[in-house]
Amino acid sequence: MNDDTSGPGPAPLAITGTVRVVGFEPRWREDFARLNIEWLQRWFTVEPIDREVLGDPQTHLLDDGGRILFAVDDADRVLGTVALKRYDDGLVELTKMAVEPALRGGGIGRRLIAGAIDAFHDMGGRELFLESSSKLGPALHLYESVGFRHRPAPRPGSHYRRADVYMVWEADAGAE
Repeated sequence: MNDDTSGPGPAPLAITGTVRVVGFEPRWREDFARLNIEWLQRWFTVEPIDREVLGDPQTHLLDDGGRILFAVDDADRVLGTVALKRYDDGLVELTKMAVEPALRGGGIGRRLIAGAIDAFHDMGGRELFLESSSKLGPALHLYESVGFRHRPAPRPGSHYRRADVYMVWEADAGAE
């Protein structure tokens, strides 16, 4: 997530009605890729693993029991997205979170994370974790505010070159 509003950016996006978090629908697949690619290009580079996952989310996320969630308005316009990747051992990774550039810093990311935590419970996951970058101060603050805590990575390396932060969600830590 990014709260950067400096410089010219996209035209303001007016939200129509209320914002709700909903599950994957094939019609929003391109929005999932578009939002994530825009965010990655802004802050990092799009890595081969990103292209694989964003190009075929069915295989890389959904077929293994993961979820893709979308924040949408009453006009069914996608405002943001987040995914949960499920691993065999009950680990669940919060990944691929992106919000429309004009709406960053407005609470949509927080709604997506709340929806992801609910979905994690529904999935019967054992541990919810994420990998991020120390470059993303506002995002790290958001994660901390909902109960993610910095922890050492349980496995060596990451599937993302940009990842240098590992966090685990602790249910009792989110009430700050």
